[in-house]
Amino acid sequence: MLKGRGTDQVIPGRFAKQSSTAVQDGWPDTPGAETSAPTTHCTPETARTIITRNTSPDLPFTQSINPYRGCEHGCIYCFARPSHAYLDLSPGLDFETRLTAKVNAAERLRAELARPGYRCAPIALGTNTDPYQPIERQWRITRSLLELLDQCRHPVSITTKSVGLLRDLDLLESLAQNDLVTVTVSLTSLDAGLKRALEPRAASPERRLGMIRELRRHGVPTGTLIAPVIPALTDHEIERLIEAAAKAGVQQAGYVLLRLPWEVRPLFRDWLATHFPARAEHVLSLLRQARDGRENDPCFGSRMRGSGPWADLLEQRFRKALRRHGVQSRGIPPLATTHFRPPQAVPEQLSLFDT
Repeated sequence: MLKGRGTDQVIPGRFAKQSSTAVQDGWPDTPGAETSAPTTHCTPETARTIITRNTSPDLPFTQSINPYRGCEHGCIYCFARPSHAYLDLSPGLDFETRLTAKVNAAERLRAELARPGYRCAPIALGTNTDPYQPIERQWRITRSLLELLDQCRHPVSITTKSVGLLRDLDLLESLAQNDLVTVTVSLTSLDAGLKRALEPRAASPERRLGMIRELRRHGVPTGTLIAPVIPALTDHEIERLIEAAAKAGVQQAGYVLLRLPWEVRPLFRDWLATHFPARAEHVLSLLRQARDGRENDPCFGSRMRGSGPWADLLEQRFRKALRRHGVQSRGIPPLATTHFRPPQAVPEQLSLFDT
């Protein structure tokens, strides 16, 4: 495995017309040709639209924005990896190292919010890839979006596992004063070693819990999402994760069972064989028990939580832990939409009366 990366696999996307496979041909390796850790490359992208809309009954929002394609955190389980296939890039290593940044995101958002027919509804940031992954420090696209949303008094929810979010605490405080923001901090494991293998470039568990405490200290409504819950690997931690999050001050919590859509499945299988070879089949066996015999379930209603006895037991454990620690599954009031002030649209051509 490559240090600091979730995978070293450059598997082809499902739309690729050509692919290549490295094989050992018997010739000795060239001296000095050892594989080095690949650097991250980020390409600017000009987006035509920026708000994505959905009607999924599994999601608590209808509008979302993803400032970046790909994610440098390198989480091996990330369900967004297959989206890189649409760019003719590998959902494996390319997803972590060949990123794109939507440099005109705030401009497009301004135009879309200014449309006469726009109806205000909360916008979710971080639904596909993390809006605060390391490249945000340089590109500052997420901050530009928050600045506009704050100006317009538009509600926004953020999901992240990065303490980079605290750089925008001034904007979050301003939004929170009018019930316009919620933050969900993703937690996977309290085991730092397991975290490094699962999420090589994400913040440590301790730093994420510290971020929750800081957000609550500044009055920002905060919850946690325990995701993904991996059978026989992280599921035993669910009670301890809820306890730690409750002590940090979260107001609500949820969880998502491991999902393995499309190219994520072979990548996760390879990761298991590398890091937990003795436990790999047990992990997948329990997952199949919770997925009606399959390793992935794409169906609405069951894809997030699973079904069957094992999944039901996990749900019962989760609910019991919430009650024990005084955390709710829906403990944050709905975001306000009545404060919205449409921005003034930037004209695409000069006015007839401009001088």
